[in-house]
Formats: sequence, C-alpha cells, structure tokens
Amino acid sequence: MNRAALIVGALLAAPAASAAALVDPAALAAVSPPPFARAPMQAPFRDQHARSVTLAELAAGRPLVLIPVQHQCRNLCGLTLADVHSALAGQALTPGANFEVVALGIDPRETPADAAQSAARLGGADAPGVAALVGDAASDAAVTQALGYRYTWIAATGQYAHMAAIAVLTADGRLVRWLPGLGVKPAALQAALHEAEHGDAPGLGDEIRLLCFHFDPSSGRYTLAIWRLIQCAAGMTATLVALGVGVAFWWERRRSGPGAAA
Repeated sequence: MNRAALIVGALLAAPAASAAALVDPAALAAVSPPPFARAPMQAPFRDQHARSVTLAELAAGRPLVLIPVQHQCRNLCGLTLADVHSALAGQALTPGANFEVVALGIDPRETPADAAQSAARLGGADAPGVAALVGDAASDAAVTQALGYRYTWIAATGQYAHMAAIAVLTADGRLVRWLPGLGVKPAALQAALHEAEHGDAPGLGDEIRLLCFHFDPSSGRYTLAIWRLIQCAAGMTATLVALGVGVAFWWERRRSGPGAAA
C-alpha cells in the first residue's frame, strides 16, 4: 500500500511540475488598467487604406471599441475579431453612427495591407464605423501602456504574447472597461457602450485571462493560449488517477476480506 501511495503522489505531482516548467503567462502579458486610464487620442496611425489618422479623428465624438491585435496572428486574434463582429451584430447600437470599432495593431512591422485583413473580419475594409490601424512602436506603446495592456515580443516564435481583450473608451479616450476578447456578450458590450456614450468612465475592467500565444513544436512547449485548459485537464487527470487507485484498493480489500475464497 505504501508503494501505491507513492505512485499516486508522483502522478499527482507530475502535472504541477510540468505546469511549473512553463512560462508564467502573467510575466508575458496582462491587462491591468491604472486608475483613470485614458488613451492618448492624438497618437498617429495609418488605417487599412494607408490614410494617416488618430483615434480622436476616428472617434469623432463617439465611443470607441478598441481591440489590440497582431494583424498577422495565426492564433486567437482572428477569433477575437470574429467574436466582436458577432457581438456587435447582436446589440442595438450601430457602428459608424453610435461608435467606432478599431482593430489596433500592436506590431510596428505590419502594414496597412495587414490591417485590411483585420478590417475584413470586422465587417469589411469599407464598412461604416470600422477601422484597422498600424503604427510605429512609440504610438503602439503610448496607447496600450496608457490603458494597462501589456504584451511581449517572443523572438523565438516571431510573434507577440498578448491578451485577447477589448477596451471600450469614451469619445475623449477615457477607459470605461476591458471586456474578454472571446465570448464577449452583446449585452455586456452594449452596456459598456452606453456608459461610454454618457461619459461614464470608472476605469474598471473585467479580469482578462486568455493569452494569445503560439505552440512551438521545436521546444515542445504548450501554447499559453490554452494554459487554463491544460491546468483543468491536469486536474481532471489527477482526480481520475486518484479515483482509479481508490477503486483498486477497495477491490483488493474486498477480495482479501473475511468472505473471500481461500
């Protein structure tokens, strides 16, 4: 029985040891808005048509739905943009009339042609109220740092580790709230837009946990985008192992009990 207990202990410890070997997602990326967060609305960018624009020009007195993305991302960014598009279609306010939706590129190497791919996922490069931007490193950092959005360049994979998240801003750039980038509810998005329209900017954000990051087969590391899924699976595995061992102990005791055959 001691040997079995040691085996169970090793199996239970293995997922934790494996998880500890991974990079901590919080060290790579996070959404942590400072109090009274406000985006610099005059930072220069180029849109999907290569026109020079600022966030203030795009807002034009309306709230902004700001989605930080890597336009060429092969992981969660496309899904995030598709989810936002669906959520926008499921609420009552109208892009272009009531607010502007902006895919903000965080990779300064990307071009307006890359941005056009994100605009297409949001409804089209010429759709009313839709813009996709690229900027230099200074402009990208100015906006994201002001809103508490932290991301990290990973040279080994050639992409950024960043959170799947949406910022809703007032017309003058004040942060109303951060929302999850995947699975955002139309009602939650509409409520945030109503707050932004009326100038309510508490500077609070939902906790954003989903990290967009690539699986690197050369190193054998799991993608951090499914970090939570791995943790959940590891916990379920440990539970099933413990249950299996418990059943084995019960069966063994039943076989060796007083009523067992000699």
